[in-house]
Amino acid sequence: MGAPPGRAGPEDPARGRSVGWREVLAVSFGVVTVVLGAAVLTGYLPTSLQRVIFHAPTLIAFLVVGTIVVLWGVARRRPPEA
Repeated sequence: MGAPPGRAGPEDPARGRSVGWREVLAVSFGVVTVVLGAAVLTGYLPTSLQRVIFHAPTLIAFLVVGTIVVLWGVARRRPPEA
């Protein structure tokens, strides 16, 4: 007999795992650092490469490739043993 419907039972793997402010701030800080670093590094590129990055759909291609990688990883993940 498990927990009542709608309530987390002891067999629920997500129970007891919560994200705190420290984790949220760490991820936010990391994202801001990467974006600002990319902006600074792009400023050092030659003008022709800057034109390619700013006027070509580089960001869209990057997001599409990143989405494919994430979905591939989720699809290949093995289900937990019951």
